[in-house]
Amino acid sequence: MTISTPKPLLPTAGVAFLAHQLARAHAVGVERIVFATSYRAEMFEAAFGAHAHGVDLAYVSEDEPLGTGGAIRNAARSLTCGPDEPVLILNGDILSGHDVRAQVALHEKANAAVTLHLTRVEDPSRFGSVPTDADGRVTAFLEKTSHPVTDQINAGCYVFRRSAIDTIPEDEVVSVERETFPALIASGAVVMGHVESEYWLDVGTPEAFVQGSRDLVLGRLASPAMPGPPGPRLVLAGAVVSPGAVVRDGTTVGRNAVVEAGATVLGSVLLDDAFVAEGATVRDSVLSRGARVGPGAVLDGVILGDGAVVGPGNELRDGLRMWPGIELPPTAVRFSTDT
Repeated sequence: MTISTPKPLLPTAGVAFLAHQLARAHAVGVERIVFATSYRAEMFEAAFGAHAHGVDLAYVSEDEPLGTGGAIRNAARSLTCGPDEPVLILNGDILSGHDVRAQVALHEKANAAVTLHLTRVEDPSRFGSVPTDADGRVTAFLEKTSHPVTDQINAGCYVFRRSAIDTIPEDEVVSVERETFPALIASGAVVMGHVESEYWLDVGTPEAFVQGSRDLVLGRLASPAMPGPPGPRLVLAGAVVSPGAVVRDGTTVGRNAVVEAGATVLGSVLLDDAFVAEGATVRDSVLSRGARVGPGAVLDGVILGDGAVVGPGNELRDGLRMWPGIELPPTAVRFSTDT
C-alpha cells in the first residue's frame, strides 16, 4: 500500500486500526496489553501512549525481526501474570467478531497449553489448515496445500498458558505456525481449537483494508472505538460533503476532506484533507492524506498515496497504485475499451 503509516495505525473507519482491537479487548475484560513491535516502533507509543481505550499499554521492540514466535517470547518479558494464567495474543492486522470469552473458557476448561481461534473459509488452500478431533483438540498444523484436509484455518487469536510461552527460545527467530504449535502438538501438550465463524477478516491487502473499513462503518462488525453510529457513511469533523454529492456504501470521509457537488464516492476511504471534485467517481478506493481527484475522473479499486493528484478525465481501475506526491496530468490514462 502506498501509504506512509504502518498498517496497524492506518485510519480505519475513523480511528487507527489497532484502536478497534484495543477497545474490543477492553470490552471483554482485558486491562493491560503489551505491544510487540519492530518496524517503526516509536510510532505506536506516540499514537497510543500509556493508556488508551480503557487498557494500560506497554511496549517491547525488537532489534531484529524475530518472527511470530520470537516476538511473543520477547514481549513476555513485560508480562506480569503467573505461570498458569492465560495470556491473550492478537494478530495486529485481523478484524474479528468472535467470542473471546468463550475461547478463554474453553482454554481453562481443557487446561490447555494453547487455544487457537479457528474460522472456516471457502478457500482454505490460501491458508494453513488446522484439523481438530471430536473434542476440539488440534491434531495438526498444516502448511498451505491445494488439497486441504479441513476448511478450518488459524484466525490469528491465541490464548497461551504463560508457561507455554516460556518454552519458546529467547532471542531467536521462531515461527509459532511452523515451529511452536507443531512442536507442542508433537510433545502431547493440549492444543485446543475454538471454532467460530463470526465476522473475520485479514486486512493484509489494500482491498481487504477497504472492505474492513466499509464493514465497520456499515455496522457489519460492531466496534466500541467507532467515532459515530453505523450508517451508509462516516463523516469526520471538519469534512465537507456538498449537497448533491453521493457518498454511501460505508465510505469514510476524513477530517477536512472535501467531496464536491456532483461527485460520487462509494465504499471508499478518504483520509484527512483528501479532495474529490465535481463529476468525479470514486469506488472501493483509498485516497490518502491530501490526495486529490479532478473533475470527471473515475477511480475504481485504486490506492492514491499521500498528496497524489489525479487530473481531470483520467480513468484508473483494477488495483492501480499511485505513489505519494505523483501528479497525473489531465486525460493521461484510460482503461475503457471504447474510443
